[in-house]
Amino acid sequence: MGRLVQGVCVVTTRCGGHDHAMTANTVTSVSLDPLLVLVSVETESRFHDAVLECGDWGVSMLAADQRPLSDWFSTRGRPLHGQLDRTAFRRGERTGVALLDGALAHLEVRTTSTHEAGDHVIVVGEVLGLSVPDSIGPALVHYRGRYGSIE
Repeated sequence: MGRLVQGVCVVTTRCGGHDHAMTANTVTSVSLDPLLVLVSVETESRFHDAVLECGDWGVSMLAADQRPLSDWFSTRGRPLHGQLDRTAFRRGERTGVALLDGALAHLEVRTTSTHEAGDHVIVVGEVLGLSVPDSIGPALVHYRGRYGSIE
């Protein structure tokens, strides 16, 4: 699967007064009508429990210069409190989840179904809101275990 070029995103949720975030390269479009997306979440992660409990989540599609954020949000054992202190973000208007500044696009999503799949759960959600900045640069991608970018 490392030969599949994948865009890199940070997925966020807010639960119990705490922000939770994780790096994901498995955010996928599912349907256009209604507008649905999915993310694959490891069942042993803190994010798994939070997103299943709270149901609203955000997707920030990372720009090429945001690799340090991808690295940070994929670091196992990072502290729960203050994990968003390293980046500027805004709260989504529809869900209140964190959406990272500088991203290529943002989605605000509400879970509609979940599906167990091995050591992950597939979380499907309806897009409640989306935003795209006026100008964008290259996208951060992951391929064969390495980061790269495409225009």
